[in-house]
Amino acid sequence: MLTPKIKRRIKSALSAEKPTVQVGKEGITAQLIAEICKQLDAREIIKIKILKTALQETEAKTLAATIAEQTEAELVDVRGHTFMLYKHKKKQ
Repeated sequence: MLTPKIKRRIKSALSAEKPTVQVGKEGITAQLIAEICKQLDAREIIKIKILKTALQETEAKTLAATIAEQTEAELVDVRGHTFMLYKHKKKQ
């Protein structure tokens, strides 16, 4: 569980970054989840943008929560069509 202090730190660190993954008109696919998991393993925090075509029936918050659940990551923040995910790296 992330504390508010850690969430603020993550938000400020990623505010200038560009999204590294985009959710397109196909929505949540197995390839998308695999790519997000791969990026979360490489870095702990990623920024994802949802294109307008993916938001035909659902809201951004709902889609972000679904992706966070499927990738076993924590949803840090949702702003407009962009959201941030955090997953603690496992020590090797």
